[in-house]
Amino acid sequence: MKQVLKLLRLTNKDRYLLINTFILLGFIKLGLWLLPFQTLRQILGSISQPNTKLNPTSLSKIIWAVNVSTLCMPSGAKCLARALACQVLMTRRGYSPELRIGVAKSDEGKLEAHAWVESQGQVVIGYLTDLPRFTQLPSLPGNRL
Repeated sequence: MKQVLKLLRLTNKDRYLLINTFILLGFIKLGLWLLPFQTLRQILGSISQPNTKLNPTSLSKIIWAVNVSTLCMPSGAKCLARALACQVLMTRRGYSPELRIGVAKSDEGKLEAHAWVESQGQVVIGYLTDLPRFTQLPSLPGNRL
């Protein structure tokens, strides 16, 4: 009930952003489960065209919407889904995000992967204190969706 009241107290612009982000994140989670990664990226690329009709949205609001949507999502969302959602939202609003994927070995010798988004050389979502331990994979073709 508290979440519903919080949602109702938001401005229309913030409520619209949050609901759209929640739907996008759910779609991406489902797509990562059902589709080959390249197919999902093509679909996301087709919906990621900059849209001048959208209200200007600050980067902090986009990150807020992804974070809140993740908390409300059943079983949350992994870093790749969060990074892809952030990338789509940023691109649609005229930003130039870059999806980064890195790999590292854990102390137990297991392979770990992490995804994050950078804009103008700064990590905007997916920051970890030990991010430098991840070896960044080469950029994917069409990294900007």
